[in-house]
Amino acid sequence: MNNQDPIADMLTRIRNANRVGRRLVLIQNSKICGGIAQVLKDEGYIEEFDKIDDSKQGTIRVKLKYALDGAKVIHTIDRTSKPGCRVYRGVGELPNVLNGMGIAVVSTSKGVMSDRQARELNVGGELLCTVS
Repeated sequence: MNNQDPIADMLTRIRNANRVGRRLVLIQNSKICGGIAQVLKDEGYIEEFDKIDDSKQGTIRVKLKYALDGAKVIHTIDRTSKPGCRVYRGVGELPNVLNGMGIAVVSTSKGVMSDRQARELNVGGELLCTVS
């Protein structure tokens, strides 16, 4: 399968699995998808992820997180910057998702990080997605 936008594919797979209550999601491996998965883990939106090697590119296995009563931790996950319309923000223009209750994932010159980390390091970059 030829996938032109691996980030949108990753977010769609997570969104769909979350809607039906699945625990595991398999995603094509790439540096950017691994970075997004690391940010989601660090911010507490997924339990864990690991990379599975195969003879090709490999896959990332993401274990989704649910509350004790089965409530979903991820309510919305939306792509902001798209291949046809890139969205860049400076450190002062980074969005405050749900007044700090959500996160924005930013690709910076120092790697993929959350908006909170980007503000601490005083860097801006491409606004990949928002999660709440």
